[in-house]
Amino acid sequence: MKKNVLLLDPTTTVEKLAAIKNVANLSELKVSINKLQTELQDPHNPIHTNGSNLQAVEYDYETLNAELEQIVRSLTLDRAIYYVNRLIKSITETRTSAINDINLNRWKEYDEIITDSLWVIDRRDSSGVHTAGYWGNFIPQIPHQLMRRYTKRGDWVLDTFAGSGTTMIEGQRLGRHVLGVELQNRMVSHIKKIIVKEPNRYGATIDIIEGDSSTIDYKALLAKYGQESVQLVIMHPPYYDIIKFSEDPRDLSNAHSTEGFLSMMGAVMSNAAPILERGRYLAIVIGDKYYKGDWIPLGFQTMNAALERGFSLKSIIVKNFEDTSGKRNQKELWRYRALVGGFYIFKHEYIFLLKKQ
Repeated sequence: MKKNVLLLDPTTTVEKLAAIKNVANLSELKVSINKLQTELQDPHNPIHTNGSNLQAVEYDYETLNAELEQIVRSLTLDRAIYYVNRLIKSITETRTSAINDINLNRWKEYDEIITDSLWVIDRRDSSGVHTAGYWGNFIPQIPHQLMRRYTKRGDWVLDTFAGSGTTMIEGQRLGRHVLGVELQNRMVSHIKKIIVKEPNRYGATIDIIEGDSSTIDYKALLAKYGQESVQLVIMHPPYYDIIKFSEDPRDLSNAHSTEGFLSMMGAVMSNAAPILERGRYLAIVIGDKYYKGDWIPLGFQTMNAALERGFSLKSIIVKNFEDTSGKRNQKELWRYRALVGGFYIFKHEYIFLLKKQ
């Protein structure tokens, strides 16, 4: 939903808020706040400015009004002045963490960023050059959310299984430099063709490399760009024995067993771990599978492989999914199979969020 963004003159806004703090009592303060709310609705009031003013402060109207309403509801003058001071700070100061660009003084404005462990996303983002045509690719909202939470603009991201380039597209949109590794030559060519069609407003470096994520020399690759480390690693591996992506024996989808898959996946993690900056995050997007009627907890086994390599577990996110390419026109058949076979149809996958110690 598009927000109603105000362009405020910071000097005028702060002066008005500072004057409100000098009132004699709570009733007078509430009258002053109500007057300010009226001025905010008048586009010609000096509190507003325009885009040519480099000092202009953007503020979501609904969020700002909610802050003013909180001041009005205060039961004491001291509490009201506390909220006014907090509002002034949100206009005059930016406070971010070490790992993202979220302004914690304005945290209420980031309602598009998910903080719950259950992600219910009804429809994949199909804007720009994104496409759902590649069987097995993940929805763009996943790397978008991960990069918003765990990187800053200008940080470096590694995607060890680039696929159709979903992470790379989102990284370019967000101003994150992304290195993608992909075994299949046809997908490397595909990514190179589409990525140039996506606007690169922040001048992000996007590089797709054909190769094996378990053996590629990441240090040499980063050295090309004068870098020694990345700030986020995203892995969305193929699930073995479900979708066969190639004939390449290095392809995880060609693993001969669960143990073989975990060994190959472990090698990918071990190769990427040294170039991930300490204290930063590895995100693994993976689900489980059935084999001969038994549920194989492939996701949790992969998580354990990461823990064995010294990562600590920060969150387990459950992401819903609805139709898949293989089941889209077979809902009734799969429901029948579930009733007969005594199992449940997969409707979710996991995002394991792990921190490098």
